[in-house]
Amino acid sequence: MNEHVAGVRACTDMEEYLFDLNGYLILKGALTPAQVDACNRTYDELDAANVDGRGWHGNVVVHNSGRQEGLIFQQLYEAGPVWEDLLDHPAWYDKVIHFIGTDDPENFDGQHGPAFIDECFGTIRGPGGAQRLHSGGHVGTIRTQFRYHAGKFHCGQVNILMALTDIGPGDGATMVVPGSHKSNIRHPQTVALERRGEEVSMDGVVGAIECHLDKGDVLLFVDAIAHGSARRTNPGHRRIAVYRYGPSWGYFRLPYRPSSELLERLTPRRRGLVYPHQREVLPPGRAA
Repeated sequence: MNEHVAGVRACTDMEEYLFDLNGYLILKGALTPAQVDACNRTYDELDAANVDGRGWHGNVVVHNSGRQEGLIFQQLYEAGPVWEDLLDHPAWYDKVIHFIGTDDPENFDGQHGPAFIDECFGTIRGPGGAQRLHSGGHVGTIRTQFRYHAGKFHCGQVNILMALTDIGPGDGATMVVPGSHKSNIRHPQTVALERRGEEVSMDGVVGAIECHLDKGDVLLFVDAIAHGSARRTNPGHRRIAVYRYGPSWGYFRLPYRPSSELLERLTPRRRGLVYPHQREVLPPGRAA
């Protein structure tokens, strides 16, 4: 039986089974209405900044892509207290650590701490917005891998996708191919490398399903699963945020770094999730 340090199980038997089988879980009502409201106030402010192209709003990167991916935000944990609270949110924190495998004290992946958030982003997508099919178990990368060995999970990246609006039919829902995190064969409808600049969605991908979420729900999934989104056909906007957790030996996906102000005010556990890397030990007189 897998337990975290406090002796309370991180996941039920059914959650373990379904995550192993399908590669994802839906956590209903993970965020409180107050947290959803606070996150949406941040998005209102970032949207109103009217950034042209790529720029900064405080310590948050705003990318007005002009493409189907919509308005993209990076470094959301810099955007205020609610975003800091989400770093180790009790609705998913222990589950993420369990699927990474570092709730086992003998797992060397936890040498620098239980986890590292290598990217923290969000999007606003309007009508026509979408994301192409990507990832899948056939890729085989360590960073995004799904692995289960000797009764324990060892996942390279576990994503927490938070719905800040209701996402149902026509809303451009995230789509996944259940079980594809274990596939050894590339999905025949995978977008070829030379076509990845084209604006295509996951609509019509065989085996794919839409993950419908109420605002406040969370989609927890291993990055090895083939995923993307449907094209939004309804009016209005889809708002989501994603925190990506992996082993503490990992490093940042993009060239952004947490601010010193953020690191100073975070609790030790949250600071470890954002920046687990230790200060270098150097010989006398050496600066770098």
